[in-house]
Amino acid sequence: MGAMMHEDRFGVVTASLNVTEVAANTSAEQTFTITGLKVGDYVMVNKPSASAGLGVVGARVSAADTLAITFMNATASGIDPAAETYSIFWFRAEAATSRVNV
Repeated sequence: MGAMMHEDRFGVVTASLNVTEVAANTSAEQTFTITGLKVGDYVMVNKPSASAGLGVVGARVSAADTLAITFMNATASGIDPAAETYSIFWFRAEAATSRVNV
C-alpha cells in the first residue's frame, strides 16, 4: 500500500540566510523570506556548518513566503553566526484529515 504524490507537493530550495545574534542560554525565532512557502507546509532546515553551542531546534512557515527558524544557544555568551546558504526541504500535503484509522 502506498500513496501517489504530485511533484509540485515537495521540493528543496537554498537561501543565503544571515542569522542575527542569538542571546546566551536561550532560544529565539527568526524569520526569513522564502518565496513560495505556504502556511501549513512542513519544512525541514539544514544549517550547512556547525557552530559550537548553536542549534536549529524548530522550523515552520509563519506566513505566506515566510520561514521561521528557532535557534537555541546553549552557551554563556551570544552567538552571531556568519551568513550561510541553508537548504530548506518543504512538503505540502495533498489533503489533511482530522483522524487516523488504524
